[in-house]
Amino acid sequence: MDIFNATNLVYIMGGFVKTIQISVLAIIFSIVLGTVLALVKSYGPRPLRWLVSAYIELFRCTPNLLWILFIYFTVQGSDILISTLAFTLFTSAVMAEIVRGGLNAVPAGQFEAARSQGFGFFGTMGYIILPQTFRTIIPALFSQCTTVIKDSSYLSGINVAEFMYTTNVVMAHAVELNQVLMLYGFVFLLYFALNFGISLLVRAYQRRVVAA
Repeated sequence: MDIFNATNLVYIMGGFVKTIQISVLAIIFSIVLGTVLALVKSYGPRPLRWLVSAYIELFRCTPNLLWILFIYFTVQGSDILISTLAFTLFTSAVMAEIVRGGLNAVPAGQFEAARSQGFGFFGTMGYIILPQTFRTIIPALFSQCTTVIKDSSYLSGINVAEFMYTTNVVMAHAVELNQVLMLYGFVFLLYFALNFGISLLVRAYQRRVVAA
């Protein structure tokens, strides 16, 4: 039996595409939510800061798989909705701390300069502080992106037809050890190529920043 026939490859690559879809959606929503959480924790009123701190610590101190299972059993919706929600809730807590670190790295003089130019809080953040923050934290953000992509394999445990799930379904029909090794080698290469590509982008960005 040819394990790498056209039908199997199309099925496996369909899982790879779903992995990318879920990862991209989770990363986008996590960055947005994480930025909001970081701003509230840094500049919000004290009660909100306490709530945000509790949220961040809750998700940072518990495993991602736990939340995937919790959302799976409590939320009704499509695979993509459940997966994106679970990863967004968890990853936004990590993103919030990354963004907050970037905010703390911006010199205090930038805030004073913005106020002297008549900028309000949102203008200061949108035009001056956040652009500098994201230039600083891009390597850390991309590192977290690769973590999301790799951790998406947890979704196979709730029968989401992502990359590892589709690969395991095909592997169930393998009759020889070399077929199993070839399948997992194929998975390894695609995961590696995707994440190594992201790593190369980060390195290129860092070289550009140093050169500037």
